Amino acid sequence: MRTHSSTAAPRAPASGLALALASAFAFGSSGVAAKPLIEAGMEPLHVTWLRAAGGALVLLPLAWRHRALVRERPWLLLGFGLLAVAGVQACYFTALSRIPVGVALLIEYLAPALVLLWVRFVQRRAVTRAAAVGMVLAVGGLSCVVEVWAGLRLDGLGLLLALGAACCQVGYFVLSDHGSTAEGDAAARPPADPAGVIAYGLLIGALALTAVARPWHTDWSVLADSAPLHGTAVHGLALLVWIVLVATATAYLTGVVSVRRLSPPVAGVVACLEAVVATVLAWVLLGEHLSAVQLAGGALVLLGALVAQRSTPEPRAAAPPVAGSGGPADAALDVSVQ
Repeated sequence: MRTHSSTAAPRAPASGLALALASAFAFGSSGVAAKPLIEAGMEPLHVTWLRAAGGALVLLPLAWRHRALVRERPWLLLGFGLLAVAGVQACYFTALSRIPVGVALLIEYLAPALVLLWVRFVQRRAVTRAAAVGMVLAVGGLSCVVEVWAGLRLDGLGLLLALGAACCQVGYFVLSDHGSTAEGDAAARPPADPAGVIAYGLLIGALALTAVARPWHTDWSVLADSAPLHGTAVHGLALLVWIVLVATATAYLTGVVSVRRLSPPVAGVVACLEAVVATVLAWVLLGEHLSAVQLAGGALVLLGALVAQRSTPEPRAAAPPVAGSGGPADAALDVSVQ
């Protein structure tokens, strides 16, 4: 999920596009790097904790620089840490232990459509015809991805976990939408820097995951051995370093900078490439081949997510980048950081 800063910033399309593509690639690679560790014997929640804790450690200087956010936006930081970091990533990585990477990420791209359902039926606000079309496309595409006519041949719990990641994204969006009521008049405050929110979100997410994952039970031997990557042995520690430095720290930071240099429509389209990158990498590196019908369904999900994204009302409160795989993890929603 990407967001776009409401602060004025000079556009630099060329560099912004390059950074957005780098961010999409980095986010999309997280599942492909994590799955070999999981298959080698490491618990999905332990991989999730290592990603959040490692990312928090790398971005700790940013947290210190933006320490005023703890006083000014406590609910925003808690929401991002608990839902967008801990919730999304724990559900996503656990889903990877049961279903293909591409399928899990495509299910997360239902988040924009789910937000519109919340807006229409819970908030009772009108949605556009384009929004309805986006929801239909996303749901129809999902039925192709999971092959409902074949009796849902994919693991049911894995599908529910991926859907849980999408719901965590929606929950964070809703919390952001109502956060201004609890934290005062947003118009009277300076913008919340997305980089600072990400740094604190990873820190809070890591702390929350500590209670659930119990990392002291981690099988550290997996990091000392090699993990299989489609027939090739890759050192476990190298995979973890990639997850922390590239798929987390680099992915978030390049994403933040890119959306400040691109127009929202362009940034939204590039954000959807994350699912494409993840599917292709999983195909090449993990041997997770999707059928032609599943690929067509995936294209419909992304198209529906993009249409729904363009029709999603902007929230009244701050909302920094969320990636479904990351940090979704990665579905794309255009919301303002105010």
